[in-house]
Amino acid sequence: MNHQLNIDFSKYKEFLSTKKEGDKHYIFDPIRKKYLVLQPEELVRQLVLEYLIREKNYSKNHIQVERLFTVNTRRKRCDILIFDENTQPYLLVECKSAKIEITQATFDQIARYNLELNVPYLLLTNGLTTYCCRMNHEKGSYDFLAEIP
Repeated sequence: MNHQLNIDFSKYKEFLSTKKEGDKHYIFDPIRKKYLVLQPEELVRQLVLEYLIREKNYSKNHIQVERLFTVNTRRKRCDILIFDENTQPYLLVECKSAKIEITQATFDQIARYNLELNVPYLLLTNGLTTYCCRMNHEKGSYDFLAEIP
């Protein structure tokens, strides 16, 4: 896949709140308003949240994290779901650990999730490699974007 976005999420590390208790590291989620165990994918998710809130000016009130939904009778969770002013799903974000390469298979995962959610925009990132596309639900196709809406 080409059409990769050039976003340096690492510059948002300064806004993250972390703590250590015993031998465990935690990171604060400003949407769920609690500390979570700091895993590689969670770090990416929190960096993306900071970017979306600070650079794209999305309201925290319009963001859900780990939203539960059903795809073909199977319960799934999406990493980040942003709603528009009319509370309609607007942007679906799938975060992967930096160690996980963004491939067609990872893109297919977010596309499957979107069959249920019907969101107009998809964002897929591992913190290093990022893609965003606009869905065309009528044609069953998508167009890669040069930036996140």
